[in-house]
Amino acid sequence: MSPRPATTAAPSQASHAAPAAEATETTIAASLAANGSVRRSIEAIVREVTVARESITGARGPLADLAAGYEDALERLAAAKGKPALYPYVGSGLGNGPLVELADGSVKWDMISGIGVHAFGHSDPELIATALSAAMSDTVMQGNLQFNADSIEFAELVLAEAGRTSRLRHAFLCNSGVIANESGLKVCYQKNAPASRVLAFADCFMGRTTTMAQIGDSAAGRVGIPLNTPVDYLPFHDPEQGERSTQQTLAQLQQYLDRYPGQHACMVFELVQGEGGFNAGPREFFEPLMKACREGGIAVFVDEVQTFGRTEAMFHFEQLGLGEYVDVVTLGKMSQICACLYTEAFNPKPGLLSGTFVGSTVALQVGRRVLERLRDGGFYGGSGRNALLQHAFREHAQKLISAHPQWFPPVRHPAGSVRERTPLFGGVGGMMRLTPFGGNKAKITRALHILFAEGVIAFYCGHGPYHIRFLPPIGAMQPEQFGEVFAILERALGAAAREE
Repeated sequence: MSPRPATTAAPSQASHAAPAAEATETTIAASLAANGSVRRSIEAIVREVTVARESITGARGPLADLAAGYEDALERLAAAKGKPALYPYVGSGLGNGPLVELADGSVKWDMISGIGVHAFGHSDPELIATALSAAMSDTVMQGNLQFNADSIEFAELVLAEAGRTSRLRHAFLCNSGVIANESGLKVCYQKNAPASRVLAFADCFMGRTTTMAQIGDSAAGRVGIPLNTPVDYLPFHDPEQGERSTQQTLAQLQQYLDRYPGQHACMVFELVQGEGGFNAGPREFFEPLMKACREGGIAVFVDEVQTFGRTEAMFHFEQLGLGEYVDVVTLGKMSQICACLYTEAFNPKPGLLSGTFVGSTVALQVGRRVLERLRDGGFYGGSGRNALLQHAFREHAQKLISAHPQWFPPVRHPAGSVRERTPLFGGVGGMMRLTPFGGNKAKITRALHILFAEGVIAFYCGHGPYHIRFLPPIGAMQPEQFGEVFAILERALGAAAREE
């Protein structure tokens, strides 16, 4: 995409020199973007990248001559960071869709895509062309004081999609999901001042700033942090309880409302819990809670930083038909630029939301193209790309479990019983999980490291049980490619099982 700065005004004497219909004034930037030499140069670079990426066709091991340099890079990282990398990952800078080359020459299937950031995989030619064009812009970063048309166009596009089934009308753009969540919380606080309490689901995750770490239900994520944000947790949807789950959560909500009348600013809804274990709930669970919040004057805050774009609608609240209830929605990751969206009623007063950076010009233009491709690329609906990927994942997961039931013992419920209604695989759209070894964290972590060495990058999620988590690049992954991924996964789980 080429830059589209606003047209400059012509001097007053020039406006008298020719009729308005003949005027052809344009900015110097627009002329540069349309320059034939520039366009041909970008096309030449993209052709070379396309040729290079085609040699990456499957997983392979490292190259011996690169091993020493790779280990040195990992040691330098550990020294600079103060601790080793979770995985020994240093990318080379090239890949081919769901395949990525590392700096040691190895190639791996990327089934985590930067925790969901790389929607179109590695070395996507069109996004590279967009980034090259964006790199000609006058500044690397754009902000809330000085910005180009890119910020306007990104905001308009995301609001057009969000507003189709909701009352969301405004957007604050920022450069991380946690800042989007911080912004959303501030909007809710201001609207419902002086209410200061927050309602959230058990096992939720909102990011790692001081405040978001307090709301997120992870003790390890807030060690040493003063607890000055009052949070009341509600049980998330439990398939084992069926309809009783909704009634129990509603009863708990009412207890909090009775105990702290008028003190809750918002309730945060992760409609599919990401870090919490890819736990999903149906409309029938969320709608009564949102109605209760509406009746109590409590803001409905939907966190879609991880779900955005990955389910069977661009926004999962739309898939569940909950748009009429939402007041504030946050999004990020695969959109490249993050955002906090809100209704007219929640439009904050000047000064509440700002920040030096919105994001880089490259991220703004690439993000806009990502949104367009998600909108127009057949990703959504029951037969869309995301649903087909989930179906293929489930087919392979079921076959793996049937072939090796000893690796998939029953998972215990916190109440002590065995989970009978919760399958050992699941997720929604491009969010996928598998639960080997009874959900034991140590065994799953070991299996993930073996899996990485064998040629597949994945991660875990959940808080007991733990799961293997896949976030494949939905714009590049093909359903049939799960065949090779699961062949490697089978070897890795087998190796991990033999270590017991």
